[in-house]
Amino acid sequence: MITLQSYLSGSWQTGTGTPAQLFNPTTEEAIAECSSEGLDMAAAVTYGREVGGAALRAMTFSERGQLLKALAAAIHEYREELIALAIQNGGNTRGDAKFDIDGATGTLAAYAHFSKELPDAKFLTDGDSIQLGRTKRWLGQHILVPREGVAVHINAFNFPGWGMFEKVACAILAGVPVIEKPGTPTALVAYRMAQIAVESGILPEGSFQFIAGSAGDLLDHLGPQDQLAFTGSAWTGAKLKGHPNLVKNNTHVNIEADSLNAVVFAPSLETSSDTFGEFVANTVREMTQKTGQKCTAARRVFVPKDRVDEVAEEFKAALGRITIGDPADKGTGMGPVTSQSQFNELREGIDAFSAAGTIICGGSEPAMEKGWFLAPTVVVAKDADEAVFHERELFGPITTILPYDGEREDSALEAARLANKGGGSLLGAVYCDDPEWARDCILAMAPWHGRIWTVSERVAGQATFPGMVLPSMIHGGPGRAGGGEELGGLRGLSEYLQRVGIQAFGGLIKAEFGG
Repeated sequence: MITLQSYLSGSWQTGTGTPAQLFNPTTEEAIAECSSEGLDMAAAVTYGREVGGAALRAMTFSERGQLLKALAAAIHEYREELIALAIQNGGNTRGDAKFDIDGATGTLAAYAHFSKELPDAKFLTDGDSIQLGRTKRWLGQHILVPREGVAVHINAFNFPGWGMFEKVACAILAGVPVIEKPGTPTALVAYRMAQIAVESGILPEGSFQFIAGSAGDLLDHLGPQDQLAFTGSAWTGAKLKGHPNLVKNNTHVNIEADSLNAVVFAPSLETSSDTFGEFVANTVREMTQKTGQKCTAARRVFVPKDRVDEVAEEFKAALGRITIGDPADKGTGMGPVTSQSQFNELREGIDAFSAAGTIICGGSEPAMEKGWFLAPTVVVAKDADEAVFHERELFGPITTILPYDGEREDSALEAARLANKGGGSLLGAVYCDDPEWARDCILAMAPWHGRIWTVSERVAGQATFPGMVLPSMIHGGPGRAGGGEELGGLRGLSEYLQRVGIQAFGGLIKAEFGG
């Protein structure tokens, strides 16, 4: 049994009280424990601000980019060890584990590369100078400077590596110290990565802190220069956003939450086309990768009424070829969900879905005698407008097929109307070989989606798959998805920088502020 420690105020510390347990979801065996009870969160916030923040702000953007490059390399050296931990604690197949670990180091390396576009300076200019008076002796210039607080990152259980270091990359490059709190059920991977980061000595002291266990009273100590970024359920995100201390201090809060992601199948799509093949392969991948425990997974698939049976059979056949079992076995295609609570919640949700539709494969019965295994499950809705499919996210290997009228003249708008009933999503995928239909659908979906991924025969076989979150593109979405935004290349730094307008003598602006 491993005891996970927290790294706060410059030292590794063990909390008191009854610890939370971490399990191997394949065997249901307890493998680790952690607690943060009794740890001084107020001191950690102060330490981050005064020690870590000061050290980072003394560096230029270019110098901070070099830190990220070195950190990516340091973590990559332990890749095989981290993959083994992800298999053990996360129920990941080797492919799923690599997706998480390489996502972490890849994002760090990407932001190191992005830093080459930035000046070797401690602030950024934002646009050109603006003449404010009769002559250019009186100018205005917007600049961006690091905030003088800490960035608290409360991360989700499904991507303990990638989820943590994608946030670290943006904050550190911006010049803001971080306090990382991973999702407890799968914290073993995040803990080991935190150890590697600290032991490497790459990041300045105080710029990286880590909590194993509950956040405790951490949010009570954040102020107007601090920020909170949360990834998790919509319910928890709303609760955090309304935290009295954060509201009082107008602490910046960024939320990435539940997402009932939509997949739209265009009426004109031919079964023989490469686009159709991509549709089936990608949707099955999104259902089964990480056992469907992805914020970008395919939750609702909108199919023309007259094509539902055809699509259902294709899904059933493809999912039937997925081998469920011990993720440590080479031939396994999908492992267990990560926790017993997740397992129980999904079984209940499948039963709720089946009351409003027909299960064509899978179901709520356990797929293995031991461990938290479920078979990939597809439910065909009786009515595409049925509320349960647009209001409840089953965070596992489950999707629904929702029929729409593909013969309507405005079928693109009808498909988009249904897709938008998710209340705001991270991702919408559109499979269509008709450019005009695709355009109409994309524009109608755009206000309700953070990203719309579209494939046609022109790019089939060349496009990244829809659930791949790229550092160069924004990740976030409106409404239910949290209303936040991460990554997007250098846009990701904006969460941690303060934009200020300087009004001064033109000579000063030109000489000192890059106008």
